[in-house]
Amino acid sequence: MAFSLKNTSRQFAFGLVALVALTGFDMAPAKAVEVQEVVSKGGIKAWLIEDHLNPLLTIDFAFKGAGAATDPDGKLGRANMVSGLLDEGAGDMDSQTFRGLMENKSISLSYDAGRDDFTGSVVTLTRERPTAINLLKLSLTSPRFDDEAVERIRSQIVAGLKQQETDPGSMAQRAFFKSVFGTHPYARPVEGTFETVNDLKVADLRDFVKQSLARDNLVIGVAGDITARELGPLLDEAFGGLPEHSKVPEIPAVTPKFGGDVQVIAQDNPQSQAIWGQKGIDRKDKDFYAAYVMNYILGGGGFSSRLTEEVREKRGLAYGVYSYLANLDEANFMMGGVATRNDAIGKSLSVIRDEWQKMKDKGISQTELDNAKSYLTGAFPLRFTSLGNLSGMLVGMQAEDLGIDFLDKRNDYVNAVTLDDVNRVAKQLLDPDHVTAIVVGKPEGKLSF
Repeated sequence: MAFSLKNTSRQFAFGLVALVALTGFDMAPAKAVEVQEVVSKGGIKAWLIEDHLNPLLTIDFAFKGAGAATDPDGKLGRANMVSGLLDEGAGDMDSQTFRGLMENKSISLSYDAGRDDFTGSVVTLTRERPTAINLLKLSLTSPRFDDEAVERIRSQIVAGLKQQETDPGSMAQRAFFKSVFGTHPYARPVEGTFETVNDLKVADLRDFVKQSLARDNLVIGVAGDITARELGPLLDEAFGGLPEHSKVPEIPAVTPKFGGDVQVIAQDNPQSQAIWGQKGIDRKDKDFYAAYVMNYILGGGGFSSRLTEEVREKRGLAYGVYSYLANLDEANFMMGGVATRNDAIGKSLSVIRDEWQKMKDKGISQTELDNAKSYLTGAFPLRFTSLGNLSGMLVGMQAEDLGIDFLDKRNDYVNAVTLDDVNRVAKQLLDPDHVTAIVVGKPEGKLSF
């Protein structure tokens, strides 16, 4: 998928496919959604979609460039650990008091650290809005980092790292990023390592908050039961206490290296899991939507994709197979994945490579293009049914500089893609001879892509 700050997950894409398939109807064109730009008296900007149908408000926000890629050497996992601690006590409230108030008032407050950005989200009933905004403000400007909370979250992270040591998906992902990004910060695990996580001090966590969470790298999306006039003072209350300027290090641009090799990580499992990647396309490239449609037909369309048809439906080699366009701030690539029996992984990769090559050489048909465009434009309104989706989309639109009218124009971009566009981009972009694949398991037979 292509639309989101951190690239909407393939699970969401497959969910949309399943929903449309089960309901058996075509989605009507999206109703107009008005996006307003609100600037507070303190100069804090947010994009807003008003929806007064239910007494509910969602706020999503991101601190651009403050993700795990900025973790200093020897302090990997710092951003991730902070994301687990900001809602574990702030101001004069310890963790139990802070989280107890959230639970009693039905307020959801959470944070997450990606490679590029540090993100947060608040969901609250309208009547509890003052409490939710106060908790948000305190979590950002006066987190406690009490010893009990720090050690509890540290233990949870270490337990997760221990689990990842034997989880095929995690093992494959770590090996892939290390292989294609080398010594670049993107190669490092977001969660850190046992050594670095255990060495993190409270002072390190406070340094992250002080350096990374500021108004100049803040992007905000709001959806729900609030007016533009009401939102301005709320923005100043929630975010006005942040420093004006961040001090995050600049992450250098990088071109991922895809060597055309298959790396096997031995694991005594009855299944093998594979992920692979090749060069990608920038979100701002004029051919992005042609690549987007192409990927939907190749492997991004769930049961509608060529990969699923060839690997699952015709041959029964695997339950699921997928591909997607991946965009980081400083790198672009195209990825895919499949999991199947050890004796079937080699054949699965061979079939996938054949489909990769076939689309490169022969392109797609007009029928495939028409069906893809019909789905991609028809399913788009489904994203408007959740306030959380809307506020998150507003953050993504700003972060990617897509324009405040993107929701109105997005389907036009898809509909403008022609058969010649897709076939030209497929020939230029798809590169089966330079795909890096990672296989975790005990594969049988020869492997190649």
